Amino acid sequence: MGNIIEIKGLNKIFRSKENDVQALENIDLSIEEGSFVSIIGGSGCGKSTLLRIIGGLETEYEGEYLFDNAPVKGPSREKGFIFQDHRLLPWLTVEGNIRFSLPKDKKKDDELIRKNLELVGLTGFERSFPRQLSGGMAQRVAIARALANKPRILLLDEPFGALDAITRMNLQEQILKIWHEEKITMIIVTHDIDEAVYLGGTVVVMTPRPGRIKRIQKVDLGTPRRRTGTQFTIARDEIYKEFFSDAEIPIEYNI
Repeated sequence: MGNIIEIKGLNKIFRSKENDVQALENIDLSIEEGSFVSIIGGSGCGKSTLLRIIGGLETEYEGEYLFDNAPVKGPSREKGFIFQDHRLLPWLTVEGNIRFSLPKDKKKDDELIRKNLELVGLTGFERSFPRQLSGGMAQRVAIARALANKPRILLLDEPFGALDAITRMNLQEQILKIWHEEKITMIIVTHDIDEAVYLGGTVVVMTPRPGRIKRIQKVDLGTPRRRTGTQFTIARDEIYKEFFSDAEIPIEYNI
């Protein structure tokens, strides 16, 4: 597969009367179609801004960004978003929330809704309201809602940050399952090193503001992916050193 995203020399400055803040500086990034990419960095490094640009939510910047070899002028159904907050409409059922997001010609497609709820493991909850769901279940609905529009890429902006550890791991597994089955390009923004390594076949490490790409690291954990073992530990520690370069990590590897 070729690259679905090409970014060259991208700069983003937030301007105001008081002062200008450079969020991103000289970003060069290529993302292959069908890949899973993690973007990691500390708070305020511009990683969410970069994701918004990729999704077409932010269109004022310097440099070049091409999606499938064409300039991006705004958001589209080809680019699905999952945020930390599920953003479900509280007065609509699970089924209603998904139906609301669909284009006019798909709103009566009950089979499409059923398939996507099945994909995220929520069959039987079609008529439940958001208040009746746990945080993890609500995020599953948000994922199903995004997938129902058949996006080319799925953009995840710290989608598991507000969840407990067990729910977080369960949803990570769900996302990997969907990625394997649907072959959608996925890009996740996170500040969690373990999450970045476990999910991403490529990890993009960003510097503090202004956000620059400090390192791009390939991660090969095999199939199925594991949270333990030598390969995971080596990849995690290499990225850890990018943030804490003076830290000594007393781990011995037997390979």
